[in-house]
Amino acid sequence: MMRARKFTGWHMFAILLAFFGVVVSVNMVMATAAMRTFSGTVVDNSYVASQHFNTWLADARAQERLGWTTHLGIDESRHVTVALSDRGAPLAGAEIEAVARHPLGRAPDVPLHFQAGRAGAYVSQGALPAGRWLVQIEVRRAGRDLRLIESLS
Repeated sequence: MMRARKFTGWHMFAILLAFFGVVVSVNMVMATAAMRTFSGTVVDNSYVASQHFNTWLADARAQERLGWTTHLGIDESRHVTVALSDRGAPLAGAEIEAVARHPLGRAPDVPLHFQAGRAGAYVSQGALPAGRWLVQIEVRRAGRDLRLIESLS
């Protein structure tokens, strides 16, 4: 015959200690993971960045007036492809510079250099590693510039 054990204050203390120990441990693991994967910095100095905001808006409006459209993609060998058009017509003779950045900074930046293919089509010389990338691209042609950031995976 078993006797029921008496529930004492020490039992309650052990239960509370175990409960809060698990909560604190999980919080520490999650905070460490968050700090290692994202620094939290979008711009180094938000005041200085705000001083350029109107200039950035004017540049964006001028870029829209160009009428250029872009389509970024990745082919089967993981080369970045860029299709450019000027109001529907292929845009040939452009110079393209690009940098692929991992969104969380886990991998080093990948500079991309492009070769012209068929009219308005450009293909990167190097392949992009597997994963999700933010491609910051700059297109120049006849003294006009187009800058954009696209997400590729």
